[in-house]
Amino acid sequence: MTESDLKQKILLFFRKNKEQYVSGEDISRSLEVSRAYVWKYMSKLRDDGYAIDAVPRLGYKIRSVPDKLFGYEIKNGLKTRVIGKKEIYHYEAIDSTNNRAYELAEELAPEGTIVVAESQTHGKGRIGRKWVSPKNGGIYMSLILRPDVETDEVPSVTLVAAVAIIRAIKDITGIDVRMKWPNDILCGKKKVCGILTEIKAQPDRVDFLILGAGINVNTPVGKLPAGSTSLKDETGYSINRAQLMRQILEELENNYKKFQKKGFTIVRSECKRLSSVLGKNVRIKAHHHIIEGKAIDIDKKGALIVWDGNCERRRVFSGDVSVVSQ
Repeated sequence: MTESDLKQKILLFFRKNKEQYVSGEDISRSLEVSRAYVWKYMSKLRDDGYAIDAVPRLGYKIRSVPDKLFGYEIKNGLKTRVIGKKEIYHYEAIDSTNNRAYELAEELAPEGTIVVAESQTHGKGRIGRKWVSPKNGGIYMSLILRPDVETDEVPSVTLVAAVAIIRAIKDITGIDVRMKWPNDILCGKKKVCGILTEIKAQPDRVDFLILGAGINVNTPVGKLPAGSTSLKDETGYSINRAQLMRQILEELENNYKKFQKKGFTIVRSECKRLSSVLGKNVRIKAHHHIIEGKAIDIDKKGALIVWDGNCERRRVFSGDVSVVSQ
């Protein structure tokens, strides 16, 4: 049993016993480890930031839980079969979770492996941009997927993930958020989440896919770029990041399983309903040229369909979209 597994089992034991004191003997018997081992791992949990009371003849009780995205904390209560059930690599600080996940994928880490960090020094956005990642306020995560798809289906994975994240945010906070095609999630007109998908692929197949997401959860708005917001700023209260991440992973797995069986069409209608650009005049910077027109559809491969006013429908797979005043 790994250290992470044992910490997870101890925390689960406490949760099952709600807020009661539990004896070291009961924990050791349940987990089939020695009392000395229990004491050792109580000390490790304290080092991680858990406030644990220890009272003679009563036992232990957890008084408070740190606001950290530890893998063993995320796994407790997680209702998935693959995503998040493998290794969750947690870092206090890292250059980029996408970079680390890519390295792990190259080393044959299994599908469902996650890298999560409390902060990033060089968080990655689209087109070489930086994703600002202040410490202990956001969810900065990257997930390894190994879908059996052709390379032209990869852009739709970003939209599948966006729908999942929107559902999770709605469930946890009640906020009505929307997707700005292809990879941003907005509260009103302000960005709260960005998604970055990177792949290693052969001409006819995908070796692996790294799905990265940066979500401004409890980050003070003053630490974010102009035009951004956080869930805390929108709701007025702090969000439990581990709970939100569990919900995201569950929604992701649900959508991903549907996508693998039936393709993007299974979430296409919801993707269109949640879009912030459909029906509006848009300006798209794509591959050194500009496309202007009305966004009229998202097709079965996830491409944005733009009518340019000259009876021509343009199919766009990527680009920076801005809504033009009508």
